[in-house]
Amino acid sequence: MDRRAFLSAVTAGLAAPLAAEAQQAAKVARIGYLVTNLAVNPHLHEAFRQGLRDLGYVEGRNLVIEYRDAEGKPERLPALAAGLVALKIDVIVTPSTAQALPAKQATSTIPIVFAAASDAVADGLVTSLARPSGNVTGLSLLAPELVGKRLEQLKQAVPGVSRVAFLWQPGGAGEGTEKDMLKRAEVAARALGVRPQFVEARGPADFDRAFAEMTRARAGGLTVLVGAMFIIAQRRLVDLAAKNRLPAMYGLREYVDAGGFMSYGPNVPDLFRRAATYVDKILKGAKPGDLPVEQPSKFELVINLKTAKALGLTIPPSLLQRADHVIE
Repeated sequence: MDRRAFLSAVTAGLAAPLAAEAQQAAKVARIGYLVTNLAVNPHLHEAFRQGLRDLGYVEGRNLVIEYRDAEGKPERLPALAAGLVALKIDVIVTPSTAQALPAKQATSTIPIVFAAASDAVADGLVTSLARPSGNVTGLSLLAPELVGKRLEQLKQAVPGVSRVAFLWQPGGAGEGTEKDMLKRAEVAARALGVRPQFVEARGPADFDRAFAEMTRARAGGLTVLVGAMFIIAQRRLVDLAAKNRLPAMYGLREYVDAGGFMSYGPNVPDLFRRAATYVDKILKGAKPGDLPVEQPSKFELVINLKTAKALGLTIPPSLLQRADHVIE
């Protein structure tokens, strides 16, 4: 081999891996983020983005996030989901069941990751937690399973309570989740010797009427069940509970940070951070149907002592000792 041929061979050998490396570096992941209201609980969306950054994704370099915000109007979600599908993005990410369902209706091929679904099986998102089998997977809130525990802790905080209102939103979660939550609430109330009062609120316009019903029935406590609209209107719910002097138990800490009385449930920002790992695995070739739905193993009890004092309540020391966070 003469010198010119030798140099050509060496140059070609060096160029091949460099070209492959450049091609790999140029690959940009495109994620669609479908949300009902981006302005509510922005720290959750930021937790997801931080999870991606921890895995080496940098927006503008190797990552593009296409945000689609329904701005508090759930009826817009199907059209927004269809728009993301038309972009042929790599993965669609949704905060909860409310957005995952229209996303699933829009595509059976693009992977979908939900960060905090209520009951993915009951609501038809996946066929099983262990093997989702379709194009959808993610993380679970265990919403129905915790209804009884929340009522038990509310009764411990307010020992004399005899009637508890359960505020729920028809259509606010999947149909399977709603039925399961209501059934578990009734069973738990019976076991704890509490009379349940089920109060519907389909939208914020129903809130005043709903709380008037609780007052007329002399409810001594309130449990707010999972509902997409309730999360958007969390500040209003907290204010109405305070105005009507109702000790209220919630499923998300965010309500307590806004002034609510108590909450019990998983660390939701952590679920959103974990959702980034699902996206990463899918971008690296994993199939959503092979990724089991992750269920939380740690739950946090949060108590707002400021709110307790305003309600004239003294929290039993035994309950305070079990609290993971106490707001003073």
